[in-house]
Amino acid sequence: MNISQVELPTDTWVKASWDEYIQIIENPQLEKAKGYYFNERMRIEMPPVGNDHASDHSIVNHAVHLWAGIKGIDLNGKDNCTYRKTGIREAQPDVSYYIGGNAEAIPWGTTIISLDLYPPPTLAIEVANTSLSDDKGEKRLLYEQLGVAEYWIVDVKNIEIFAFSVANGGSRRIPQSQVLLGLEIALLEEALRRTREMNHGRVSAWLLSQFQQ
Repeated sequence: MNISQVELPTDTWVKASWDEYIQIIENPQLEKAKGYYFNERMRIEMPPVGNDHASDHSIVNHAVHLWAGIKGIDLNGKDNCTYRKTGIREAQPDVSYYIGGNAEAIPWGTTIISLDLYPPPTLAIEVANTSLSDDKGEKRLLYEQLGVAEYWIVDVKNIEIFAFSVANGGSRRIPQSQVLLGLEIALLEEALRRTREMNHGRVSAWLLSQFQQ
C-alpha cells in the first residue's frame, strides 16, 4: 500500500521514496508540521506547543542575535525554515543562521531554500524537549551531510546545550562557538537556567551585561 494511504506515524523515521515524502509534506493538513528526509527515510514532526520548548527557543534565538549585534557579526536568522537538497535530503531546524560572508546569501522572497542553488546555513539549532535522542543521533548525521558549519541541540529538560563543529562529514563537540567567535556555550546554558527563575526581560539584561564585558 502506498505510504500516503495509511495512517502516518509521526516523530519517527519511516522508509519512503523522495516522491512519497514530497506528496506527504505538501499535504495541507501538515502545513505546520516539520519535515526531514535522510537516507531514503522521512520523519514528520508535529509542531511543539509547550511553554518550555517555546521559551528556550525564544531566548537562544535572542541571545544569538544579541551577540551578533554587539560584536558586529553579519547574521541573518531563519525560524523553522526548510532546506532542501532535491531527491536526497531535507531538514527544518527550529532555528538557523547565515553568518559572516553568507549572511545575505538568500534573496528576499525565497520560500524553501534549495541547496542546489544556495549554500547551507552556517548554524542550525534543534530545541529538544521530547526529541533529544534523535536530535543527537540521526539528525546530527543529517546536518553533517547537509554541510552546516555548526550544529547545536538545546536539551530543554536538562538545561544543557550540545554544540558541535561540523567538518569533513563529521562533527565534534565544542565548548565555544566557532562561527560566533568568543561565545561560550556555558554562558548560554546559564541564561537558560535563569529563565527558570526570572522573565526574559531580566535575562536579556543579564546577557547584555555579560556580552559587553
